[in-house]
Amino acid sequence: MGAVGDDDVWAALADPFVEGAYATVKGRVRTYVLHRQLTAHLPPPPATVLDVGGGAGHQSFPLARLGYEVVLLDSSETMLAAARTRLAAEPDDVRARVRLVHERGEHAAAATGGRRFDAVLCHGVLMYLDDPEPMLTALSDRAAGGGILSILALNAETLAVRPALERRWADALTAFDAHGEPGVLGPHTRADTVDDLSRRLAAHGAEPLAWYGVWLFSDWMSLDADSDTDDTTDTAGSEFARIAEVEREAAERDPYRRLSRVFHLVARR
Repeated sequence: MGAVGDDDVWAALADPFVEGAYATVKGRVRTYVLHRQLTAHLPPPPATVLDVGGGAGHQSFPLARLGYEVVLLDSSETMLAAARTRLAAEPDDVRARVRLVHERGEHAAAATGGRRFDAVLCHGVLMYLDDPEPMLTALSDRAAGGGILSILALNAETLAVRPALERRWADALTAFDAHGEPGVLGPHTRADTVDDLSRRLAAHGAEPLAWYGVWLFSDWMSLDADSDTDDTTDTAGSEFARIAEVEREAAERDPYRRLSRVFHLVARR
């Protein structure tokens, strides 16, 4: 969405994403569940991580806290400004392990000086691309041999769920055969299936290892309007911790994971 040097198409959406979506119970659930799934496949720190379209660093900064060396690459200067603000609040050792780069993911090779990484993340980016192939080429090319690719994509098999629950029956009927949907924050989003994305990655030399669901129950509820979820700390026994553990369990089990709004696919180069 927009090349470096073009108008920043994310400028108007940065605050809704960073201060809105990621701060909700749903947003925190996504970060927690993805982190648990991802760290189960990563090599130990100080392995190197490239976060393509990493936005304000919600997924990769926690990895830097664990000791990983992180390069966060994003095409939006507005998003990177939010990342700089968040990074400034981190301890010196964490800040030293993070580098921010302003560039499109498709140009990651030039932007990183041809460097290859132990893990390449691309979470919530493919859904905004009409053609994912150039991005998939760039992602697989930046992964070192044996490196991990981690991709979060919109689930094409569940597009009818949300409009049906909102009683938008005509939209739900259309969604059964749709290939995308209007995004919650505005831009249209394109959907993938686990099988098709797995085949695409295999064609780029990346062997699918595992896939998970993300956002099942919390996607269907307005949890932030419930006073019982005001405590969104990660402490054991908190309401958020209970929600997150249920989501994590559902993400790994059939049929629940297949019903998730988005899916997380992990592959090895």
